[in-house]
Amino acid sequence: MTLYIIVLLTFLVHVGFAGSRLLVALFAVDQGATPFVVGTVVALYAALPGVLALPAGRMIDRLGIKGPMLFGTSGVFIALTLPFLWPSLATLYFTAALLGISFMSFQIATQTLAGAIAGPAERTRNFSLISLGFAMANFTGPLLAGVMIDQIGHARTFFVLAMPLIPAVVLAALGARWIPDVRAKSGSVGGSVFDLLKIKPLRNTLIASGIISSAWDLYQFFMPIYARAQGLSATSIGLVLSAFAVAIILVRIMLPLAMRLTGEAQMLTYAMFVACVANFLFPLFHSAWPLAAISFLLGIGCGCGQPLSLTLVYNASPERRKGEAAGMRITVNQIAHFVVPLVFGALGSAAGLAAVFLTNAGCLMAGGYISLRNHARR
Repeated sequence: MTLYIIVLLTFLVHVGFAGSRLLVALFAVDQGATPFVVGTVVALYAALPGVLALPAGRMIDRLGIKGPMLFGTSGVFIALTLPFLWPSLATLYFTAALLGISFMSFQIATQTLAGAIAGPAERTRNFSLISLGFAMANFTGPLLAGVMIDQIGHARTFFVLAMPLIPAVVLAALGARWIPDVRAKSGSVGGSVFDLLKIKPLRNTLIASGIISSAWDLYQFFMPIYARAQGLSATSIGLVLSAFAVAIILVRIMLPLAMRLTGEAQMLTYAMFVACVANFLFPLFHSAWPLAAISFLLGIGCGCGQPLSLTLVYNASPERRKGEAAGMRITVNQIAHFVVPLVFGALGSAAGLAAVFLTNAGCLMAGGYISLRNHARR
């Protein structure tokens, strides 16, 4: 029962969060923002999580998951209501920052709980189901946001995306019967972050997770801008992004079966190469259906990344530092999320959006090649 409550909470929270990424980017463009300015807004999704994820993970190890889970759900709700009340580009900066830190808190809490309630044999299945909740929200959120923008405008769409957070806040506040307050036992193992980085499987997984997470983030950031530049409507852009989400749903349903044929680390390597091919193809096409097909291919590559990296990080981390390791993974991902939109936003403004996709493809190819060499040495 606990696992399905977590999946439901994940879906409700992530619908608003995933839809906000499309909505914030398009609203900023509608306000006259350049790709670089949009990049500064999107980078705030990652700024505070990049700094606070590790302390949040340590706090969850010691104090439990209930407080961070309630803060996460209520924070996302508040962040989504602000642009509805005060629709401006300035409000988007505060909204993006609050969305980032609130969702980070919720994410570490749910991931730690999902790993703690399962044995090693069931852990990949648990993380696949949690990731499936994210994927279904990634399908619903952008599609809902795109349709609502065309029908009622940007500001009111923020209010629509905030509505699923109401039952999520209630469930997080009153669901003690189904949500155990997982925490480390007394006498938790201490140590610095560098002690965790000395664990080679954990370190390699963090690097691969950061590369794939950056590819995912760049797609969600640049695809709305690229598609808008090709003359696509908000509804068409939402459909393109939803093709990405459909692929993620399908690949996560099939992932436990695929794990019978190969290991988690090898599958993560193959995922980087698939995402690399998709990024090479994007600049070659300009209409909705081809872009949706390539988005589907990218979804296959990126869709493997989250559940596989979650499983590998949880398994490789010390017993009493699971939350801290989950926070470290988020820190690595969020640093990439913060830096990459700024760097690639400047690159897009200077050299065009095609250069962004091709550079991202090169990063994925390099990461896949290094990971493949590590497998060969072992």
